[in-house]
Amino acid sequence: MIGRILKLGTQIVWGGVKATPAYVKDYFTLKKQLNGNPDFPIRSYYPAIFDRYDESGIFVKHYFLQDLYVAQRIFKNNPVKHVDIGSRIDGFVAHVASYRPIEIIDIRPLNRSIPNVRFRQADLMNLPADMIQSTDSISALHAIEHFGLGRYGDPIDVNGHLKALDNIRQIIKPGGRFYFSSPIGPQGIVYNAHRVFSVAYLLNLFEPYYTVERFSYIDDNEQLVENANLRSEAALTNFGCTYGCGIFEMTRRAD
Repeated sequence: MIGRILKLGTQIVWGGVKATPAYVKDYFTLKKQLNGNPDFPIRSYYPAIFDRYDESGIFVKHYFLQDLYVAQRIFKNNPVKHVDIGSRIDGFVAHVASYRPIEIIDIRPLNRSIPNVRFRQADLMNLPADMIQSTDSISALHAIEHFGLGRYGDPIDVNGHLKALDNIRQIIKPGGRFYFSSPIGPQGIVYNAHRVFSVAYLLNLFEPYYTVERFSYIDDNEQLVENANLRSEAALTNFGCTYGCGIFEMTRRAD
């Protein structure tokens, strides 16, 4: 872990060193061209020195493909009501809110109003009674792996992910859909960021309560693979992922 941090730090430092000469050169070129023009004085400084060498559009690992894919699935399935647990607001929630209302639940506050978004602050490790069987569609994308690790101010609970999944199952009406994603790979905890789950472990959790309609994943090279075979040999090795993203679309069975 320390080695990875040092490697990342080295990359950041080297990136800054590489970009600094162009930053300085461009500053003096701009200042010369302005030539004292009062319309646009240089008011302050914000060295965005890393953007020069990035690709066009930066995709946060897993999130861009995952959010777009699941939002498209919800559009296709057109539920009566959709509720989200802790997914990315500036990604997945924004996609869904562009074409339908969405209710979001998070342990952290949201102090702003967003069109088509209804917010509720709650700890899903402790289920509010009024939420039981309250929706026919629910999502939790790259969220449940954090529960109980304290990263977002939640209490430490080694079984936090299990409690959250049990409560989500109670929220969904029989026949409703659950869209779930999490890191997949060799199973363990990366403290205090997240858990990584094996595909076999997740299947063992889900199959007693859900019919898995579709399973897709994003591999270590950021490639989306749709409708992967969960009964294949590849599933036993997490489809070769060290830190991939598994995406389950499931229908809740009747009790």
